[in-house]
Amino acid sequence: MLYPELFKSLESARWNMADDVPWDTFQPELLSEEQAITIKMNAITEWSALPATEMFLRDNRHDSDFSAFMSVWFYEEQKHSLVLMEYLNRFRPDLVPTEEELHAVRFEFEPAPALETLMLHFCGEVRLTQWYRRASEWHTEPVIKKIYDHLSRDEARHGGAYLKFMKKAIDQAGDTARAAFSKVGVLMASSSRSSKPLHPTNLHVNKELFPNDTVQSRMPNPDWLEHWLDNQIQFGKEHEARVVGGILRNLSSLFGQTFETVTDLNRFRKTVSAAAAAA
Repeated sequence: MLYPELFKSLESARWNMADDVPWDTFQPELLSEEQAITIKMNAITEWSALPATEMFLRDNRHDSDFSAFMSVWFYEEQKHSLVLMEYLNRFRPDLVPTEEELHAVRFEFEPAPALETLMLHFCGEVRLTQWYRRASEWHTEPVIKKIYDHLSRDEARHGGAYLKFMKKAIDQAGDTARAAFSKVGVLMASSSRSSKPLHPTNLHVNKELFPNDTVQSRMPNPDWLEHWLDNQIQFGKEHEARVVGGILRNLSSLFGQTFETVTDLNRFRKTVSAAAAAA
C-alpha cells in the first residue's frame, strides 16, 4: 500500500496556517482590487476539491489504497480554499465567498474510467504548480505571495503522489494503464491546440448540465480564469512550456522512454493502445 508512506511524507512537509503564514507582515497598499478579486476566485475554485473527492471515492471503490489517500489530498486541497478565505476574511472581508458561491461548484461529475481520471488530475497538479508559482510572482503583497508559494509546493507534492499511484497501476494493469495515461497525456500536453486552459476545473464532466458542467462555468465570473492567466499573471509560452516539459519528463520516467515532444508521446500511445487492444 502507498497510503501509509504518502501520509508520512505529506504530513512531514505540511505547513501550518497559524504559524507558517506571516499574517503580521500584511501591507495593504500592496494589494490591488484586481488581485484581491482573483484570490476570491481561486478560493472558490479550490473548493471544487469536494466534488472531485466524491468522484474519486465513487469511481475507486475497487481501490482502498487510493481511496484512503483521498483523506490526505482532500484535507490539503480544502485547506487551500480555507487559507485564501482566511486571507480575505482578515484583509478584504467584503470579498469572502458566500456559502452559496462555494456550493455552486459542488455538483456531480459523471462516472469516468479511473485510470484516465488519475492521469488527468496528475496533469492538473503539474499545471497548478506552475500557475500558483506564477501567481506568487505576480502578487506584490508579501502575505499572499507566501500563501501561493505554499500552495504551489503542495500541488507539486500531490503530483508526485499521483505519479506513485500511476506506477502502481502499471505494475498491475500493464499496457492498459500505459494506454490510458499516454492518451490523456497527449491531450493535456497539447495546450497549443486548445482554446481554453487545460485543467480539470475547465473540462466538461456532466452531459445533462452542459454547458454549465465545468467548475469554471459555475463561478461568479466564468471568464475570470482566462483573464487571470493571460492578462494578470501573464502565463505565457515559456511558462506553458514548463507544464508540457513536466508532463513529458514524468511520463518518460514512468514508461522508461524518452519523450522530447508530444509527437513522441503520441507515437508511443498508438503502440501501447494497439498492444492493449490485442491483449
